[in-house]
Amino acid sequence: MNDKQPQGEPRGGRLAGRIALITGASRGIGVAVAKRFAAEGAQLILVARTVGGLEETDDAVRAAGGPKALLVPLDLKLHDAIDQLGASLYERYGKLDILVGNAAVLGGLSPLGHVKPKRWAEVIDVNLTANWRLIRSLDPLLRRSDAGRAIFVTSGVARGAMPFWGPYAVSKAALEMLVKTYAAETAKTNVCANLIDPGIVATGMRAEAFPGEDPTTLKTPDDIAEAFVKLAETSFTGSGEIVRA
Repeated sequence: MNDKQPQGEPRGGRLAGRIALITGASRGIGVAVAKRFAAEGAQLILVARTVGGLEETDDAVRAAGGPKALLVPLDLKLHDAIDQLGASLYERYGKLDILVGNAAVLGGLSPLGHVKPKRWAEVIDVNLTANWRLIRSLDPLLRRSDAGRAIFVTSGVARGAMPFWGPYAVSKAALEMLVKTYAAETAKTNVCANLIDPGIVATGMRAEAFPGEDPTTLKTPDDIAEAFVKLAETSFTGSGEIVRA
């Protein structure tokens, strides 16, 4: 985690003054959401595995007029480190307004019987268990916000059995139940927890799954970032929903 940065003067926007943490913030949808949130006035906490990727996102955010973000290099498979994240953010900010659980891995496409145990474990660890650990670590901070918003990225494969997508589909189906359960448990609080299905978007993961596809025919991550802003706003009070971008 980098050194504490001055907050600067409050800026206008639909997320003005809100503190937002985004995982998977070094590429694709994570970068697009970071830029969009910053444009709407949010103070960003960017989480990804590599320092270089985080610095590139921070450069893009600042080039668009946003403030310097707090960069947190973190491998989400290191679950104990996620536990420590909440305590560190409490000391720095005292609360968290927005959590975006975006990081995920595909894990390759193959018949279930051919999936290596190590690959299965990685997909479940990153796509499901890490998000539960984030909820466990950051729920107290979200509850300290006047309007805590937790947003998790899902996929249409969670709701339809597709051959060869087993680990990824299972992880996303379980994630949906995890978030819906969290939404039910926070129904009488200021926290709203929802899922967003981006649909077909030109990302590195999409290219991995469909290597022959022309990415210029698809929506870009920037095209869907507005949907994240709507879910993050204090005016959005739905919870336990799956929103299509």
